[in-house]
Amino acid sequence: MTLSNLPPLVTVFGGSGFVGRHVVRALAKRGYRIRVAVRRPDLAFFLQPLGNVGQISFVQANLRYRASVDKAVQGADHVVNCVGILFESGRNNFDAVQDFGARAVAEAARSVGAKLTHISAIGADAKSESLYAASKGRAEAAVKAIVPDAVILRPSIIFGPEDGFFNKFAAMAKMLPVLPLVGGGKTKFQPVHVEDVAEAVARSVDGKLAGGKTYELGGRDVLSFRECMETMLAVVDRKRLFLPLPFGIASLIGSLSSLIPFVKPALTSDQVKLLKKDNVVSEAAKAEGRTLEAMGITPVTLDSILPTYLVHYRPHGQFTGSGKAA
Repeated sequence: MTLSNLPPLVTVFGGSGFVGRHVVRALAKRGYRIRVAVRRPDLAFFLQPLGNVGQISFVQANLRYRASVDKAVQGADHVVNCVGILFESGRNNFDAVQDFGARAVAEAARSVGAKLTHISAIGADAKSESLYAASKGRAEAAVKAIVPDAVILRPSIIFGPEDGFFNKFAAMAKMLPVLPLVGGGKTKFQPVHVEDVAEAVARSVDGKLAGGKTYELGGRDVLSFRECMETMLAVVDRKRLFLPLPFGIASLIGSLSSLIPFVKPALTSDQVKLLKKDNVVSEAAKAEGRTLEAMGITPVTLDSILPTYLVHYRPHGQFTGSGKAA
């Protein structure tokens, strides 16, 4: 195969992360050459079996260091930015990773003439009181200004085997007799499966999504925080009491937990701010055809996927309530 007829090269920033690994798999199935750009390439080699020999390569890149970003996109036809953080840790803060980092990726993509797909989040708003949402909003504005035809994808909370939402609360239910309901558990979510998000990314790389638009990705079910917890408890076959926490108290707990060194906080005050607003696909996105359904993707249901990866949180694992002997 000559250089001229090689499959297109896609650089995926954050390709070894929760969303990124599924994006890599979806692109590999389509035959693209994939360059996974991550801070620790040596920890991303588990992705190699997802493609053919030589199809997936790795490069060291840190969004805080522009030179590494520029190097990672050399020769790329398309760039996908999957990088995001839910809480700040050391130098990896929201401004550095989700604002400056997104700008760096967009500028690097523009410099080589590559198309760009940027993963943001529903609720991204430069004017938000949440530092997370504000940095996501600034990043979107920068991406649009730098690469006007970029595809921006805004998912609701994403669920899947490595998610940080249902796994977190299932682990809490395994250890604690009560589960907290921040703000009374009324916040609404539209959980979307990670493979549906990856498919949307792959279709953007295929050129099937109109550039210069912001798509909102939500699943089939709109559930309150409380209903998410009830669904999770039913899957793990556990009964737990709920403890409603006013936003003020939850924020104080989040601030204190964030002060504990070397421990990943279960909740931060910034995440409490996010919970003050519903996280669902907007009516405007539905009306304008900027949803998964409009892409021709039928979202999978939460009930069909949660049991496949939360089973180990049950009292007796996969044999809980099955009547089968081990």
